[in-house]
Amino acid sequence: MGLDFMVFMLFVLWFCSVPMCVLGEKQSFPPLQQNQKLQFGENGEFKILQVADMHYADGKTTLCLDVLTSQNATCSDLNTTAFIHRMILAEKPDLIVFTGDNIFGFDSSNSAKSMDAAFAPAIASNIPWVAVLGNHDQEGSLSREGVMKHIVGMKNTLAKLNPAEAHVIDGFGNYNLEVGGVKGTDFENKSVLNLYFLDSGDYSKVPSIPGYDWIKPSQQLWFERTSAKLQKAYINGPVHQKKPAPGLAYFHIPLPEYASFDSSNFTGQKLEPDGDGISSASVNSGFFTTLVAAGDVKAVFTGHDHLNDFCGKLMGIQLCYAGGFGYHAYGKAGWPRRARVVVASLEKTDKGTWGDVNSIKSWKRLDDQHLTGIDGEVLWSKSFGANPGK
Repeated sequence: MGLDFMVFMLFVLWFCSVPMCVLGEKQSFPPLQQNQKLQFGENGEFKILQVADMHYADGKTTLCLDVLTSQNATCSDLNTTAFIHRMILAEKPDLIVFTGDNIFGFDSSNSAKSMDAAFAPAIASNIPWVAVLGNHDQEGSLSREGVMKHIVGMKNTLAKLNPAEAHVIDGFGNYNLEVGGVKGTDFENKSVLNLYFLDSGDYSKVPSIPGYDWIKPSQQLWFERTSAKLQKAYINGPVHQKKPAPGLAYFHIPLPEYASFDSSNFTGQKLEPDGDGISSASVNSGFFTTLVAAGDVKAVFTGHDHLNDFCGKLMGIQLCYAGGFGYHAYGKAGWPRRARVVVASLEKTDKGTWGDVNSIKSWKRLDDQHLTGIDGEVLWSKSFGANPGK
């Protein structure tokens, strides 16, 4: 049975069983509260599905790029939709994070409708989801601000336009989420995992600086203040702690420090052909130094470079790609589209209940017949702190 036929059958079965709005017949779902509190499950885990670079446009009329010749006639945006649905069913994440280039604005006839279709599987699942912007989202019928406002207004999303306390901040979609411990434990009302989302921009607005945009000082100041506040609350609040809760950061364009790795010191693949294989800004805004100085972020997750899917550790921080997800996005024929999964696991206390985060693990799944899992690794563990050489 061919892969295209399998995708088609999955898609048909899905529409028969899961409410959707892709085909134009919208159904209502109970929206999540904007201030809903994320919590670790009773199994002591919190799982995040990262979807990078969907490049969604007009659905079944938008053809795929860089796929096998046998797929050309039937492959479309609907393959991207089917892949998201398969991933949600397989992993059952607690949060879905879309890390930019969610739509390909230039090829979209209506940006709002493209977003409605692109995010439909997440909405239908009733799983909380968030998104940040890439460099292509605003190239259609909506401005960058308009795209983010539309996302914030969608069902079941916890995304925010910008932090209320930051009166002046660059970009759209800078915000953070706190993840509480297991209900009924001492950590229920403490954020044991902090998630930071930032707008890494699109293209440089400085005429003398070519290329992609970067995270600005105003955003870095917001991050520093937010991180410091969360660390203070975690250490000084109920159940005093000696060290801050771990944090994860998500944005679209990789930092220049992603170029620090080669095949000897990362897990995954770096297949981008141009330059050093990293499409970061041509200037270094210093955000990596800001992350290191803050001390709580253990891993950064980006998209943008579709043929890179590696994680490499630099100065105690894992710098990770998700790998290209969308079918209307450049890729490599025969190199399956993919998604990254991250799981934070709690440790058991002396009382036999769940405590704080003990480890953060990650793997990727390929869009093949078996959703093959690859490159499982421990990104961070409490034991790393006991041995600085790790």
